[in-house]
Amino acid sequence: MEVSVKQARNSIATLLDLTQKGEEILILRRGKKVARLVSIVNSEKRLPDLSDFRASIVVGGDSLSQAVIDSRNMERY
Repeated sequence: MEVSVKQARNSIATLLDLTQKGEEILILRRGKKVARLVSIVNSEKRLPDLSDFRASIVVGGDSLSQAVIDSRNMERY
C-alpha cells in the first residue's frame, strides 16, 4: 500500500493497525518513495540466521597481515 506523507500523518493509527496485520506501507513524498512502514515481526524474519554457515567455514593458511609483512620483507632484499 502506498500513501502520501500527509495521508500517513492523518491516519497513522490505521496504518499501524495494518502493519500489525502484515501489510507493508510505503510512504511517498511528491510521488517518490521515502519510507517503508513494516511490522517488527516481519522485518526480523527477512534475514536468515547465518551462524551455522559461518561456523562451517574453515579458515586456513597465513593471515592476510602476515602475507603483507612477508611480501614487504621480500622486497627489501
